Amino acid sequence: MNILIESIDLKIHNQINLSSFTSLKIGGPAEWLSEPRNINELHKLISWAKNKKIPSRVIGAGSNLLISDRGLDGLTICTRKMHGGDINHKTGKVMALSGESLPSLARRAANAGLHGLEWAIGIPGTVGGAVVMNAGAQGSCIAEKIISAEVMPLIGGTLQKLAKKDLLFSYRNSRLQKEELIVLSALFQLEPGHNPKEINKKTDEILNHRKNTQPYHLPSCGSVFRNPEPHKAGFLIEQLGLKGTKSGGAEISKLHANFIVNTLNASAEDIQKLISMIQIKVKEKHGFLLHPEVKQLGFKRNE
Repeated sequence: MNILIESIDLKIHNQINLSSFTSLKIGGPAEWLSEPRNINELHKLISWAKNKKIPSRVIGAGSNLLISDRGLDGLTICTRKMHGGDINHKTGKVMALSGESLPSLARRAANAGLHGLEWAIGIPGTVGGAVVMNAGAQGSCIAEKIISAEVMPLIGGTLQKLAKKDLLFSYRNSRLQKEELIVLSALFQLEPGHNPKEINKKTDEILNHRKNTQPYHLPSCGSVFRNPEPHKAGFLIEQLGLKGTKSGGAEISKLHANFIVNTLNASAEDIQKLISMIQIKVKEKHGFLLHPEVKQLGFKRNE
């Protein structure tokens, strides 16, 4: 069954499998799901859920997400169609809507001769998700380039503009992970005046390096664990001889130990078993717990 919000010609779908909405290709059905194309549609969806008194949540590209096999109750709002923005070649200011692909934005910035987002070329997420997670790679992160983010409460209400200092960024973290605020757009300051060929060359080098060192050929959620500085999670896992360890259709990547890949119809439980096993073995060896970077939804302990 589908519902049409006629005032904005937007469909809300019932019982849609979420495996096609995550990079792991895992996830049970969403009770309700919709993909807004702009902020107005997003606001209408939040109002609909509020009127129906059902829970709602927002996902982006699903690249850092593990969803339960039993699925999600309430309304799941996927923002991946909320893309677009503006690049100012002269000032280096870049505005992007939350659903804009981070690699696409990095490439557009490179073509404009703007330096500062080359590292983002291989991160298959959205701008919104990157801001929430303070995504990073190659020693750089979102917090270094962001000026502000426009957000809205998940329960609806007034739009707010949060400056960088108000977002309380730290390693792979921000206040947006603790508060129910939806990222609508973000404004970045990049460095203008560079040769697009040189920026694209550097961008290509980073992308090729990632492809050669990470399992891009298989579904994954990216890095599973945060690095317990000064250590690297992948190195710790590899030193324990866990590369290639399997649970059902899931496997600790033979190419990069901090990746768990879906090799053959893996379940969310398969992924969770490997996450728990890694945590136990690292704790036994080194005395500390690795903290997952991947966000887990629909599991009893997270509700």
